[in-house]
Amino acid sequence: MKSFGVYVLLSFAAAVCCVPVSKVTVQDESFAKVCFEKEPLSRKGANPMSKKLSEMQKFFGLQITGTLDNDTVEVMKKPRCGVADENIARYSTFGDGLKWKKNTITYRFVNYTPDMSQAEVDDSIRRALEVWAKVTPLRFTKLTSGTADIMISFARRSHGDNYPFDGPGSTLAHAFAPSPDIGGDAHFDDDETFTFRSSKGYVLFLVAAHEFGHSLGLSHSDNRAALMYPLYSYKDPNTFVLPQDDVRGIQSLYDPRATTTQAPTIPDVCSSPVEFDAVTTLKGEMFFFKDSYLWHSSSQSSTPQKSLISSFWPNAPTSVDAAYENPRTGNVLLFKGSNVWAFSGTQPVPGYPKSLSEFGLPSFLTKVDAAFQDARSGKTYLFWGGYFYLTRKAVESFSWVRQTFSGMSNKVAAATEKEGYAHIYSGLYMYMYDLLSGKLLRVLKNTYLLGCN
Repeated sequence: MKSFGVYVLLSFAAAVCCVPVSKVTVQDESFAKVCFEKEPLSRKGANPMSKKLSEMQKFFGLQITGTLDNDTVEVMKKPRCGVADENIARYSTFGDGLKWKKNTITYRFVNYTPDMSQAEVDDSIRRALEVWAKVTPLRFTKLTSGTADIMISFARRSHGDNYPFDGPGSTLAHAFAPSPDIGGDAHFDDDETFTFRSSKGYVLFLVAAHEFGHSLGLSHSDNRAALMYPLYSYKDPNTFVLPQDDVRGIQSLYDPRATTTQAPTIPDVCSSPVEFDAVTTLKGEMFFFKDSYLWHSSSQSSTPQKSLISSFWPNAPTSVDAAYENPRTGNVLLFKGSNVWAFSGTQPVPGYPKSLSEFGLPSFLTKVDAAFQDARSGKTYLFWGGYFYLTRKAVESFSWVRQTFSGMSNKVAAATEKEGYAHIYSGLYMYMYDLLSGKLLRVLKNTYLLGCN
């Protein structure tokens, strides 16, 4: 373990559950004394703590009175991060050069919480770190022994860093700014109930993503929409997108242009070979997906238009495995891992994302490689490995791909239906089938429907 030292931070909050406040009580004054280093308070504010109260009120957008009032006490009791709100700005850093001087950061679990399975904790932490990796040159490597840059632990009350947790409610976790010894470490209060994605409890992914902002050098933001805002609020982890305030903050420390490996070079799809991840129709246009980008044909342009998936569908995953349009509803469905998203135009459809099992697919199915819906029959073809599943409202049958689509011996990467024909993509080619007869009609370059001149 690291020796404790150098740069540590305290919160305003202490061990009190979040409850409505009607008036300032003696207990509230005692609570505030704990929050402000146990210095005496006066309701008139004629003491050294008045300045700290004023700073806190300014940070949270409260009326600045310099006194302990109902609104101030209520904010102090809300579930929050345990790092102090010392800098008041949209985004802010700890300053003094507190950032990692390298791009590969290691992390290691000291222990796990019993609230979740080890696999769920691992996945939550991995995705929380990936939030920051996506917009910086930073890369994170998990260690199973030795001392890592970020040591992750779950603890109760006093846990060896001179900043004890406070029991259920209020402080959820705290982390230390980059520096030697304890710097970068993240501690989570195991008196809280952490969850994988449920709103009943505190989603570990959201709490960890916030704390790792501190581990990388960010302080708190007073932007209520920011991840680095100090108060916890539930957001769907499946659709979480890092707010721009946080992007600007972390990129002020770690310039994404400082590395050539941050994002792959996106080739000109009309002149360079690209194996697409997914293809779908949408309102008469064709959409082609690769990594975090999409290209679509447009009647207003003779060349394909490129954009980020997140620019077109802000609540979509950053990359997709499969996609198809439902001709009856006009909705487009996007598959990533074990989940599926649905959009009407660019707006999320209520009730989504869903897991594949909630969508009606077998529980052992962990992803979908390709998908399309036959407009005439209403049946959906979902490809996985060498199989495809035929569904309408539930799985009706499954078959070998090569038995139904003759000549298709390689893995299906993408698929779509257009004018009664199935277009199945594998590698750099597109195989065109008559859906009624199953006959292979043509084998073409995979950019054939993209509108390349």
